[in-house]
Amino acid sequence: QLFTLRTRMVTILEEIGIPVKYHHHEVGGPGQSEIETPLMGLLAAADSAYIIKYVTKMVAHQAGQTVTFLPKPLYGEAGNGMHFHQMLLNNKGENLFYDPEGPALLSKLALWYIGGLLTHAPAVLAFTNPSTNSYRRLVPGFEAPVNLAYSQRNRSAAVRIPMYSPNPKAKRLEYRCPDPSCNPYLSFAAILMAAIDGIQNKIDPGEPLDKDIYDLTPEEMKNVPTTPGSLDGALAALRAD
Repeated sequence: QLFTLRTRMVTILEEIGIPVKYHHHEVGGPGQSEIETPLMGLLAAADSAYIIKYVTKMVAHQAGQTVTFLPKPLYGEAGNGMHFHQMLLNNKGENLFYDPEGPALLSKLALWYIGGLLTHAPAVLAFTNPSTNSYRRLVPGFEAPVNLAYSQRNRSAAVRIPMYSPNPKAKRLEYRCPDPSCNPYLSFAAILMAAIDGIQNKIDPGEPLDKDIYDLTPEEMKNVPTTPGSLDGALAALRAD
């Protein structure tokens, strides 16, 4: 039934002009699903996020089911994130994140972009993770992005560098902190402001956290900054930023 419902949701989305890259079952219990769109501009992406939430809720309602976008609806199960894949293109459509000589094929500009995201992440969380329930998702375990670091492999890092393809057009980063309780218009703007600050001030993101987080000693872990543990903590970080 879940697959049938999800297929119906995707069919309607495509009929009304929202492209879908793929959809699949996710790791969070028997009812969690992911619907991913292709990359698009910030405004179009924010519009699509709202439309997808509306369509999925209505299709489920018609079938006597309920869709929730609560960040942590079930204790002990994986939470609901809204992973935000991003890249910068110049006016020729060339990917500014790609450098064949860079670490993980990333350009210096991409690293500065990441530096801005990680530096301002505690404050940005006030927009991207604006509910008290958001911080029940941002806890160690469950692949939750609680570590303010970047990594090619580690899904507990706030920024993941997908390595599926060496194609320059595919080089991007995935910001994993946001959850679907956010206002995407405010959230995407805040993320972009943080990234622009990273570029303008050439903020170094440091070394990637490419080790298995569970193999790190407490001594190693104390040097890895983490997300705020509560909404109050994020709001305090926002006031201080």
